[in-house]
Amino acid sequence: MDVTTDANAPWLIVGLGNPGSEYAMNRHNVGFMVVDLLAGRVGGRFKRAQKAQAQVVEGRIGAPGPENRRVILAKPMSFMNLSGGPVNALREFYKVPTAQVVAVHDELDIDYGVLRLKLGGGDNGHNGLKSMTKVMGSGYHRVRFGIGRPPGRMQVADFVLRDFSSAERKELDFFVDRAADSVECLVTEGLERAQSAYNS
Repeated sequence: MDVTTDANAPWLIVGLGNPGSEYAMNRHNVGFMVVDLLAGRVGGRFKRAQKAQAQVVEGRIGAPGPENRRVILAKPMSFMNLSGGPVNALREFYKVPTAQVVAVHDELDIDYGVLRLKLGGGDNGHNGLKSMTKVMGSGYHRVRFGIGRPPGRMQVADFVLRDFSSAERKELDFFVDRAADSVECLVTEGLERAQSAYNS
């Protein structure tokens, strides 16, 4: 597994989701929500990437000094199950080590709002991760945002492509904010520190 990091290389923070206003508030698009918030924090606006089917913002995370990190925030515009191509194109263009790629995504097997950060591992049936791993291996970081399991006999595809419920939306901003905090901690202080602070 590639765990090599390079202090001079940027971090590539990828929010996974589907493009289009009809998907904007879907559970499957929580990755987009987190990187949108991070873009606001770094004072950037998404623009079309030159070398990939994606929207990107370039900025810096962390206080001035040794923990300040250059980051590329990205939203693939290819639809979820084809995310790997745009992400790998960005990784190659910006010369980002695989271990400095962070995928922010929804996770069915974790309760709503709970975070789990990790490096590497399987895709757990997530089509965005499956696509990324196919083209660049599994040695990238993940920020897993819990959305819980579908109720009753609802199909998984229907559940993830449905908007957060009104009850969930009451806490959504708080959870998205916390997920953005965890990304910043991961990039500036490392995985172990971020896990101890945000894995619950």
